[in-house]
Amino acid sequence: MRAIILAAGRGMRLQQLEDEHFPKCLLRFGGMSLIERHLRLLKAVGVDEVVLALGFRHDLVTDELDRLQWRPRPEIVLNPQFELGSVLTVHAAADAMTRGGDVLLMDADVLYDARIAGALVAGERPVNRLLIDREFEAGDEPVKVCLRGGVPVEFRKVLGSGLEFDTIGESVGFFRFDEGGARRLAALIEGYAARGQGHLPHEEAVRDLLLERSQAVEVADITGAPWIEIDFPSDVIRAAEEILPMLQSRY
Repeated sequence: MRAIILAAGRGMRLQQLEDEHFPKCLLRFGGMSLIERHLRLLKAVGVDEVVLALGFRHDLVTDELDRLQWRPRPEIVLNPQFELGSVLTVHAAADAMTRGGDVLLMDADVLYDARIAGALVAGERPVNRLLIDREFEAGDEPVKVCLRGGVPVEFRKVLGSGLEFDTIGESVGFFRFDEGGARRLAALIEGYAARGQGHLPHEEAVRDLLLERSQAVEVADITGAPWIEIDFPSDVIRAAEEILPMLQSRY
């Protein structure tokens, strides 16, 4: 199993000072950077093959890897067009997506509990899986997963009127794909890049994959396990004061 961690963007909404602007994966909580937490949690669930998809100030991330002396050292791929959407970051990791085996696709800017990593990798058979949290704050920011009879029927921040569903939750931003699912997502991503739609978030291609129903997809409910995606200054405060003390570590 291979983990691809997306950490290319500038994180402009975090409103860092220009001379202190660094990738969000280097934010530290409890004395540990988010990228170190990713590596430790993945190792704890048996995932040693890690690919970091980087862009903005990638030198600072490699400096952090040097400091950690992590082994095996993660593979690095670069998205030179990181100013655009995350579609191009996933596209930059196309080889890692398609070289075989199950693939984890993960946002880097998430502080999360060990139970979430466990839910993502659980089971011996190849599988396509997404994670949802049914306890989330309403609004246009969360990427929402809508299910009807356990099957995804929508995957977007803003839902259209008249949509019928029986379950709704927020996507954690972590996905697992079997070999077929990973190759299909890579093909969809390639289509976005070829059409000049690199400014879009990669979640649009994930949505296409879910709604075309070409791949069976499991939905794992992680409601109750603490986590937070860090986009705004208020998220940094909440991560440190509320989420960090609740985490169950396994490393």
